[in-house]
Amino acid sequence: MTKSEQIILKVENLQKSYGGKKAVDGISFEVKKGEIFGILGPNGAGKTTTLEMIETLREIDGGTATIDGVDVAKRPYEIRGMIGVQPQTPGFQDKTKLTELIQMFAAAYGERVNPKKFLDEVNLGEKADAYIESLSGGQKQRFSIVAALVHNPKVFFLDEPTTGLDPQARRNLWDLITEVRDRGISVILTTHYMDEAEILCDRVAIMDRGKIIALDTPKVLIKQLLAKGFKKEQHVEQANLEDVFIDMTGKALRS
Repeated sequence: MTKSEQIILKVENLQKSYGGKKAVDGISFEVKKGEIFGILGPNGAGKTTTLEMIETLREIDGGTATIDGVDVAKRPYEIRGMIGVQPQTPGFQDKTKLTELIQMFAAAYGERVNPKKFLDEVNLGEKADAYIESLSGGQKQRFSIVAALVHNPKVFFLDEPTTGLDPQARRNLWDLITEVRDRGISVILTTHYMDEAEILCDRVAIMDRGKIIALDTPKVLIKQLLAKGFKKEQHVEQANLEDVFIDMTGKALRS
């Protein structure tokens, strides 16, 4: 197996129930090293519950999950040192400077880092002495990403990372997620934006009612749909309204 094909996360027959109802119903999948893997599905499909079990935030009722050979259920503290997590609604201490927050997160993992360097990597260098409460939504998302990467995790989880962001912040976050993947970190994300998944993800798993009903690259899944005879009215556009918005207001991030 080549380095690019190394399996970093292996999930087998993963299960979670609430009140007798299966929220995650025996799913299995693998994620390769340096891959962006998307988990898609409607609300209530089991996406977030799946992530939370792998992140050691929820107890696993059945099946197994291993990260780089380490069993999530049996060695949760070791797993927490191997993963980075950016939740849907990150919370930080309001009256603490960004540099101090970075140092605090690094210290929690026994690391010493240059906080200004980390902030520069996500275009927040000018905000080094600012408080988290003064940041825009996009800036908070970028900060939460860099805070989750201070210990150089093997796997990085993002739960609907671009919800509520303006087009500039959304596209910038796409670039940042790709850069994280290019560093050899495996990225697992959930999103309700199909264009986001199609652009970012190397492979996607589609979940519904707690089960994985499809798993492949976006291109292969689209080809499979077309092979079934699917057709829709064709409108070939060279640009869309988001392109107009970006062109007229600029690609640069706003404070």
